[in-house]
Amino acid sequence: MNAMEFFQQSTGRWRSQRTTHHLAFRRAENGESEIQVEALVVEHPKVIEICQLHQVDPGLAIGGAYVSWQGSMGWDREEENHEGSTVFVLMPDATEPRQGTLLRERGYAEIVPVAGRYHMDDEDGFVLTTEYESMSSIERFWFIGSNLRLRTSTVKRFGGFSTATFCTEFRLGHDSLPSNSNGSDLSNLTPDQIQTLIEPTKYVSSFGW
Repeated sequence: MNAMEFFQQSTGRWRSQRTTHHLAFRRAENGESEIQVEALVVEHPKVIEICQLHQVDPGLAIGGAYVSWQGSMGWDREEENHEGSTVFVLMPDATEPRQGTLLRERGYAEIVPVAGRYHMDDEDGFVLTTEYESMSSIERFWFIGSNLRLRTSTVKRFGGFSTATFCTEFRLGHDSLPSNSNGSDLSNLTPDQIQTLIEPTKYVSSFGW
């Protein structure tokens, strides 16, 4: 699987349940969101627009995705909201198609145009590292079934980790329960077996849209 195939597999509506650990305060905050993902072909005007924003040749891109979200977190004030949208564009390396640069018109940790480095790992997880002026983030996304996706992220600033997040995401609009990679029903798994599926992640937590 390459990164564009991963985006295509992610197309649809998702319900995300998230726990964010605020490490400095040693406290955890729960939240949830609804996410819409649309894979974009390389000729799509949004893909060309982001390439032009970053002053790179659109001919080097393989496509991208448009992502919108709406959610809430447990510590939200009344005026706070967690909704928005962003466009991703994939620019693979010439010598290695499973890794490259991901362009965005806005980042997660800072709302500015940003470019991160991505690669597909040995388990077909999508791993993204992004460096900002005042912080950095590491994120990993992976499927344990066609309708069940997991995400983790850590954000590091001022010389130390500040947050670590874990998300479980279910694809909406499907009546059947998610199944694992062998097609068996995940509802039959014990808690220990589910933990075994989750443990291969390389990071402690998740990307929060």
